[in-house]
Amino acid sequence: MKHMTKVTVKNIAGADVKELSLNDAVFGLPANDTLLHQVYVALTGNARVAIAHTKDRSERAGSGIKPWRQKGTGRARAGATRSPLWRKGGITFGPTKERNFSKNTNAKMRQKAVMIALSEKLRAGKLVVLDTLEYTEKKTKLFAATLAALQMTGKSLTLALSGKEFVLSVVARNIQKVEHTMTENLNVVQLLDHEYVMLTEEGVKVLEKRFAAWDTPEKTAIKTKKGEKPEKKATKKVAKKKVTKK
Repeated sequence: MKHMTKVTVKNIAGADVKELSLNDAVFGLPANDTLLHQVYVALTGNARVAIAHTKDRSERAGSGIKPWRQKGTGRARAGATRSPLWRKGGITFGPTKERNFSKNTNAKMRQKAVMIALSEKLRAGKLVVLDTLEYTEKKTKLFAATLAALQMTGKSLTLALSGKEFVLSVVARNIQKVEHTMTENLNVVQLLDHEYVMLTEEGVKVLEKRFAAWDTPEKTAIKTKKGEKPEKKATKKVAKKKVTKK
C-alpha cells in the first residue's frame, strides 16, 4: 500500500508544522459499522461485572417445614415459607450474579476495528497529530493551554502516548473528559467513547508498526467469463496395479 493519506501536524502551541503522510492500510480503510459495533459490544461486555443479585427460594433464610397440614384448616395449601408467593420468600426469575456477558472476538477483528475507527476519525477531522509532546514542567495548566490553542477545551479526548511520552500522562489525568492510554493498547472503546484522538508522530509510527502485517498487496482473483468454468490443473494419472488372486 502506498502512503497517500495526509494529515497536518501541529505543535503544542497549536501552529501548523508540516504535512505527514499516513499509511492507507491503517488510516484509509472504508467504514464498517457492523464490525465496530460487534467489537465494541464484546469489549464492554467482557469488562462488565454482574452486581445485581436476587435470592431464589434456596438462598432465602427460613424453615423447610410445611407450615400447616395439607387439608382441614380452611387455608390455602402451602409447602414452605420460602415460597415466592410469600412475603420474604424467594424471587422468581430475578437477576443473579452468575450472569455472563462476555463475548469472543478474534485478534484480527479487534485489530481491524481499531484501524477502521482511526480511519473514521481522520475522515471526520477528529484525529490530531502533534510533532512532539514535551513540556518544561509536568503541569496540568500547560496541557490545558495546548488544548485551548487547538480549540479543544471541554471536548472529550483520548490521549495516546507511547514509550517515554507516557510519563507526561500526569498532565492530562486531572482534566475532565480526557482519557490517556498507551498507543500500543489503543482499542475501539477508547476511540468511540471520545470525540477526538490525539497522537504524536512517534505514536503514528507505533500504530503503523503494530498493524504492519495488514500492509500486504491484495490477492488477485482469477476472473472467468459467464458460463465458463475455471481451468483445472492437470493431474498425473497413476496406473492402478492389478491384483491377482493366488
